Amino acid sequence: MPEGHSVHRITRQFAANYVGTSPEVSSPQGRFAAGAEIISGLPMTDARAVGKQMFLEFAGEHWLRVHLGMYGAWDFSGDIVVHESIEIHGQKAAVDEVGEDSVTSIGAPRKTRIRMAEEDKERDVAFEWPPEPVGQVRVRLLNERVCADLRGPTACEVVSPEEVHAVMRRLGPDPGNDNSPEEQARFVDRALKKRTPIGLVLMDQSMVAGIGNVYRAEMLFRAGIDPHTPSNELSRETMQALWDDWVHLLDIGIRVGQMITIDGLEGEAYERALVHRDDRHWVYKLEGTPCKRCGTNIALEEFGARKLYWCPGCQH
Repeated sequence: MPEGHSVHRITRQFAANYVGTSPEVSSPQGRFAAGAEIISGLPMTDARAVGKQMFLEFAGEHWLRVHLGMYGAWDFSGDIVVHESIEIHGQKAAVDEVGEDSVTSIGAPRKTRIRMAEEDKERDVAFEWPPEPVGQVRVRLLNERVCADLRGPTACEVVSPEEVHAVMRRLGPDPGNDNSPEEQARFVDRALKKRTPIGLVLMDQSMVAGIGNVYRAEMLFRAGIDPHTPSNELSRETMQALWDDWVHLLDIGIRVGQMITIDGLEGEAYERALVHRDDRHWVYKLEGTPCKRCGTNIALEEFGARKLYWCPGCQH
């Protein structure tokens, strides 16, 4: 499932390419035809992300709410303006082995996706405009320069401002929007009241928005915390440090487009991390292999209906 950094990257791409324009909105698949008719041709005025959900505002108090879920993804084509906060790493790291993120395709991993590079721009020139929809495109947003196609979302609907506020009230704080002491305290105060294991608390979107399975595993490893520890048994200082680490990792994910959770990588090690998942994580998907710190084999278990990766040697 795409995690919070992906959704922030998507909204920044919409901010750079769509806000201030009046895109034609359609549903090639047909399942969103009624919603598309409501907002097609209206000026887009805002693009926001909260956790794993994104909201695009159109004139007339209409909002497009999208939740990518497990399989949703946006594909961008055309003369794409890259948001100033997003880094481009060029040809050396052009293709990621699991296709996690790029500025042309953001969301669920697809091995066929290619990062923005000079060859993409040259290739696009030869494409028919607008491009023919490929696959089951739920919604297409098309302006004079850019085309954005959405496939496989869990939610895609036109909602009112009141409905947007209701969704946001249900979600926990998201430091991608507000890293204030008040938002940190909102997370910490809530988490310290929970008897639930911290490994489940971090995945609860009403507690803190945007953390998924990858960030949960890596944050707890980085903090040396046993995922099974009841949340209310952790200190306030430890919980504040978890928030601060989420701020740090989320910023990297938004800028780089990969969930790089090993700090201090430089040169070839950093280039490998951009391309190969195992070179950018401590424990995620590394079950049965020796921990890079202590040598204990990384454990894998079912935990809250999701896979949990952790090191019994470092996290105790």
